Amino acid sequence: MAAFWLLKTEPGDYSWEDLQQQGETFWDGVKSPGAQKNIRSIQPGDLAFIYHTGKFRSLVGIARITSRPYTMENSSTPGFDLVPLNSLPRVITLREIKNRGVFPDWDLIRLPRLSVVPVSPEQWDAIITWSRESPIEHE
Repeated sequence: MAAFWLLKTEPGDYSWEDLQQQGETFWDGVKSPGAQKNIRSIQPGDLAFIYHTGKFRSLVGIARITSRPYTMENSSTPGFDLVPLNSLPRVITLREIKNRGVFPDWDLIRLPRLSVVPVSPEQWDAIITWSRESPIEHE
């Protein structure tokens, strides 16, 4: 069974739109030990939310991991191959996730600097459902 992940990126450096235009990428440059540990658990077929950091702080799209983790010749950090699948029907902000209050222990909230975050099936399904709904009023 596929696992689920959340991959953070600064859209000024590499955005969801960049991934969609390129059609695939080698996702690397992650230096934190916690995120690298998560990368070592990634498998082909796993799915990932793409999350824009900085002033955006939002889930924007879904991608599929297509390789096991490896280190490219010109890179000092492990990474993996990734292809875009589709944009979320509606962007889900970090504020909305926090305001809903249903996942206070999610690493996205607890460890905000972690750039590769595991996503439980329950969290995955909730985000997909929320993205199909109207925004919550207190966002």
